[in-house]
Amino acid sequence: MPGPTLIIHGGAGAREGSHVGFPQYQSSLASIREAAWRVLLADGARAAVLAAVRLLEDDPIFNAGLGSRLQRDAAVRMSAALMDAERGVFSGVINIERVRHPIDVADALSGRQHTVIAGAGATALARDLGMEVFDPITEHRLEEHRQHLEGDTGTVGAVAVDETGRLCAGTSTGGVGYEIPGRVSDSPTVAGTFASTAAGVSCTGIGEHIVNHGAAVRIVTRVEDGASLDQAVAHTIAEADQRGFEYGLIAVDGAGRPVSASSRDMVTLFASRTQGEDQDFLSVNG
Repeated sequence: MPGPTLIIHGGAGAREGSHVGFPQYQSSLASIREAAWRVLLADGARAAVLAAVRLLEDDPIFNAGLGSRLQRDAAVRMSAALMDAERGVFSGVINIERVRHPIDVADALSGRQHTVIAGAGATALARDLGMEVFDPITEHRLEEHRQHLEGDTGTVGAVAVDETGRLCAGTSTGGVGYEIPGRVSDSPTVAGTFASTAAGVSCTGIGEHIVNHGAAVRIVTRVEDGASLDQAVAHTIAEADQRGFEYGLIAVDGAGRPVSASSRDMVTLFASRTQGEDQDFLSVNG
């Protein structure tokens, strides 16, 4: 069986906002990694991914949950997805509003008939689940909106494998900022979040590029077809560079190997840990 492995990301570097520097990203990612690692050892991959994404959603320096960016109409609409290889079920919420942890709603959907819910229906489901109304708007994000600052990235995610070999991937986003209300990102699609028994992937970057390339499911399929995770990621990133796509990703294979990579001119903020080995904050350029 593989040793436990965890990798988390906080988005696409400086594109996530200039309100904090890399040292603060480093400190937050390292702290969240350690908390989620303890969950991984005690409760397995799915619990660890959920714990990591919740903590990332609670940290306002990241663009997910608390601190999400505002859309053009001044509303925050968030999306999240989860995929557990053991269940083989993709579940997600799209443009959910006024909840603290969108990833928890995605988690709840994995056991239901309809596993992806959008808009008002997703928000109503959160209330049915007993989740309280939560205002995720911070003063910094409100000021960005007042200035009509438009973005093109904004995501957090986690991928883990536990000692039983169970793989899980999760992603959460607060959108890109000042976008058309209702815009759908890659995060709640199989292009941005995907896992099987072969590998799990969570993406970050320009969502439309990730969707057009089918990045996460493309990488996992290549591993299922016999490529190593390194080969699958390298091939996919090379294609992205050829097509002018800008995104990054984190991934783990069934043997517990973590990988982070980025297309040209993109930076991915991540932290990982395997049994007996840590990687503190690193930024990776293609």
